[in-house]
Amino acid sequence: MTKDKHLGFEIRTLNNCVKRFVLSNKPTELDKSTGVHGWAIRYFYENRDKDVFQRDFEARFSIRRSTATNMLKLMEKNGIIIREKVPYDARLKKIVLTDRAIEIHKKATDNINMIESTLKKGISQDELITFYRVADKIKANLEVQDD
Repeated sequence: MTKDKHLGFEIRTLNNCVKRFVLSNKPTELDKSTGVHGWAIRYFYENRDKDVFQRDFEARFSIRRSTATNMLKLMEKNGIIIREKVPYDARLKKIVLTDRAIEIHKKATDNINMIESTLKKGISQDELITFYRVADKIKANLEVQDD
């Protein structure tokens, strides 16, 4: 069964299929939020009960101050975040998602759940466990090659 198959080719083909499916099922309102902005929105959403500042954002995404500044300025310009003063330090401004960003997050989450459901259709829990185990081994094999 696997004699004529090449793992790298199958992984690449699978990646192309998933990418094509994701792009064809992406809600239009998510088009304006880039992938990185989507990750940022998720981070701010998951931490909405805390005061999150630019330095926290920089640390979480391992990005330089200038990169974070430019990204946050663009997100602010696009109505995704606002910066609010905090009462305990006049120098600091916490980052807060707008209602628009929360709606984007909810639609993105629904979309991700639909994609995950489609990808897992007809696959048993045992098969998924095996798949994740094999994927972890492949990733470990490739990490060893980086040395």
